[in-house]
Amino acid sequence: MQERRALTGVPIDDLLAKRWSPRAYDNSRGITRAQLSALLEAARWAPSCNGDQPYRFLVVDRQADAGTWAKVFDCLNENNRKWVKNVPVLVLACANSLFQNGKPNRWGQYDTGAASLALALEAVSLGLIAHQMGGWDLDKLRAALEIPAEYTPMSLIAVGYQAEPDVLDEETKKKELRPRERKPLTEHFYQGAWGKPVAL
Repeated sequence: MQERRALTGVPIDDLLAKRWSPRAYDNSRGITRAQLSALLEAARWAPSCNGDQPYRFLVVDRQADAGTWAKVFDCLNENNRKWVKNVPVLVLACANSLFQNGKPNRWGQYDTGAASLALALEAVSLGLIAHQMGGWDLDKLRAALEIPAEYTPMSLIAVGYQAEPDVLDEETKKKELRPRERKPLTEHFYQGAWGKPVAL
């Protein structure tokens, strides 16, 4: 299996360096309920504004409910279908636009992203892989899963075990094998004023 650690400018925690978004999934291996519980528990303990926990995660396990899994798969764009066909579990992360008291929550999407990252990092710690994706039909997915209007589907997270890149078609395999890259810190991280690169 590929271990593609981030090539960081300074050392960072190993869990963060090991996290990436593979597309090669082993279609012969599902994940256990204990693993799923740990993933969701990690998301549950992510920070959120006022501890409101505006996120909702909808789990779709191919082994437990093939019909719903197929409905979700049907909502994906063609590029994602090429590799998601091997994924055992899909988790839809949704953000509430309202606080529990009914007032608007402009931090709901931010908090849902934090919870999703917590889930992805827990996957790494369990020896699993997680790939967050946005390539799907929003209206179709909302209807298929009967998602309430105040919730916005943010990301479908594929979870499972890694396989060799050979399980992928050639186009997707190229994406899987291309070097991991990030823009320099000075392009996105500022100090003191907008656009002024952080001094490190």
